[in-house]
Amino acid sequence: MTGDERQASVPEAFAALYRDPRGRLTLPVRALDERHELCEDLAQHLVASAQGLHHDTGLPREEVLQRITAGLAQPDSGLSADEARWTVGRLGELLRWPSAPPAT
Repeated sequence: MTGDERQASVPEAFAALYRDPRGRLTLPVRALDERHELCEDLAQHLVASAQGLHHDTGLPREEVLQRITAGLAQPDSGLSADEARWTVGRLGELLRWPSAPPAT
């Protein structure tokens, strides 16, 4: 797979996290692909946890997403603040929770 093919599989909303004001990527395409894969995998993994929090505790969807955002915003999460927001937005899309900010 070429760099262009990998970049094409990364949603523009994610790639925008790593574009300078002139629209150029600020990291190599391979690194962009790896960061996107990490965030996408994390969003997929968090689906069951988010559903459980909502259904088992009765927390509103918005609060579930806020709590997950707060957790991912911690320095030891391995994500940047922008990646954390994108990941939670993607999680909301996967859950089909309309209150979630869009990731794509």
